Amino acid sequence: MAVSGQRRRPVVALYERIADAVHDGTYPPGSTLPSEPKLATELGVSRPALREALLLLQEDGLLTVRRGVGRTVNDRPPRRGFEHVQPLEELIGAGTPLRVRALLRTVEEPTDFTTQHLLAPARAELRFWESVLTGEGTAAALSHEWATADGLLDRVHPEFARALRATDPRGAGRGPAVSMLSVLIGASRDTALSAHSGITATLLGRRRGEQLGRPADTPAVLVTQVVRVGEVPVLAAKHMLPTGVPALPVLQSH
Repeated sequence: MAVSGQRRRPVVALYERIADAVHDGTYPPGSTLPSEPKLATELGVSRPALREALLLLQEDGLLTVRRGVGRTVNDRPPRRGFEHVQPLEELIGAGTPLRVRALLRTVEEPTDFTTQHLLAPARAELRFWESVLTGEGTAAALSHEWATADGLLDRVHPEFARALRATDPRGAGRGPAVSMLSVLIGASRDTALSAHSGITATLLGRRRGEQLGRPADTPAVLVTQVVRVGEVPVLAAKHMLPTGVPALPVLQSH
């Protein structure tokens, strides 16, 4: 199955522009946004698109409408969390991204996990990256990431396929100090991504404990993640976070 890369809806791009401006301090907490006509002119967008993006920002808790005042930025705007497709090293870095240390960059046949989540056929060749994320000298997470087979990736998301080849040449045992998800996001500026994640409690176990410098019986959180373009999964990952690492922000909205 092949689908072309989907363009991000204009209102979604506009939502992200305003949210980024809130988080980078352009519109600081407690400030009042310009009026709709002025803001639409500043951003170069139509008022209907702006109004829709502002309503979504209100629903997600970044903005509040105050009678006689207008739209104000909440004093504690919710931090972007795991509901956004964001590299784990940035998400749990508490403002300072964690460092990615490559343990393995290779190609392997499907496992039960990748057969289930990437729908990979038998004997397919999948790029596999194993990395340790570190901060302040301490190992904070162990990541396993797989990309779907090159042939499908070339049809579904050729930009990601090219970026992977540039950063992970075949035959290389170790690769660059970036995560596969970071490469995917960097190659997806004009391609809409969606993701589904699961979070469960577990223990590190002996091998993961050795890689993270922790006892085998250390409690941990296992995050599984599948990223799609349209209906096609292009990346699947397992992230193991031992107890004591920076918190994983999860923002829920309705």
